Amino acid sequence: MNQQDSSVFPWHTGAWQLLQDLRSRLPHAILFHGTEGIGKTVFAERFAQSLLCEVPAANGYACGLCASCGWYSQYGHPDFRRVRPEVLEDGDAAEGSDVDEAGDAADIKKASKSTKAPSKDIKIDQIRALSDFMNISTHRQGMRVIVLYPAEALNTAAANALLKTLEEPPPKTMFLLVSNSLDRLLPTILSRCRKFALPMPSRQEALSWLQTQDVKDADIWLAEQGGAPLAAYDLAQSDTREVMDEFLRQLARPSTEGALKTAEKLQKTPVVQLVAWMQRWLYDVFSVKLSGRIRYYPRYQKELTALATQVDAGRLMGAVKAANERRAIAEHPLSAKLFIEDMLLDYASLFSRKVSDG
Repeated sequence: MNQQDSSVFPWHTGAWQLLQDLRSRLPHAILFHGTEGIGKTVFAERFAQSLLCEVPAANGYACGLCASCGWYSQYGHPDFRRVRPEVLEDGDAAEGSDVDEAGDAADIKKASKSTKAPSKDIKIDQIRALSDFMNISTHRQGMRVIVLYPAEALNTAAANALLKTLEEPPPKTMFLLVSNSLDRLLPTILSRCRKFALPMPSRQEALSWLQTQDVKDADIWLAEQGGAPLAAYDLAQSDTREVMDEFLRQLARPSTEGALKTAEKLQKTPVVQLVAWMQRWLYDVFSVKLSGRIRYYPRYQKELTALATQVDAGRLMGAVKAANERRAIAEHPLSAKLFIEDMLLDYASLFSRKVSDG
């Protein structure tokens, strides 16, 4: 993905200008939040670079030429730190795409193959490690900047340790947090940060950007990611799309036999991802039933419409609620295969009166 200069994505230029109004009265912590897959981490990284830049442009962007920008581009700036889960460290993911939001399927896949999966949490040791960094003098008397993402990955101990730092911030230190889910953060952390919302792009803005990245069938991938362009880009470029298509084919023709076969075949796929696809599929079935509209999977319009006629709204609402409950425990299933089986069998039972197991 070509986003290596110091600018932000086109749909965030307005937000960037609003942010510049804070430059004269910067808080010690800013929390960037918004929908997954829209470029929040890239936005935070660009702002971090601009804060460290020795001669930023009039529009606030880093110059890209000074010594500070050189260190930053080589990931070696002495006054900059990233804090993120181990699972994102393997691929040095932040420079390629908005991995905090899209889940970075490639890194998760690597984790699933290792004997000990890298942690998906931000741990207390990572927060404690910032103490030495914050207690030394800054280079050339400038600022020190810490980018932390995704903030909801902080485990309880790490969140409490970070809170202590935010309550008594060191001088010349800026925290830039990124979050997809404000409701998963401690209220006390929220109260110590200046919240800054980043908007979704319009459909046309997102499609235009995807087309500049040479993404084929951009409209399909964009719809399937709810309008989030970076998530659509990641999906279109990875082999995850083949797994997703197989999963959706099973949802389109639900059966007991198919549920068992699919669970066997996809048990190595991150369960969180499968639940997310299920949630979107159920949303579309429910939406078709109520209004005839499809948001996520327009290429399955025929199948979604047929399914919507075979289940009553009450049972469908129960399935949506069950999927939401599964999402809450999907990070650590006792058995991925059994978890997927249970989810698909429950789904198939919605249509068992009208859809045969053949």
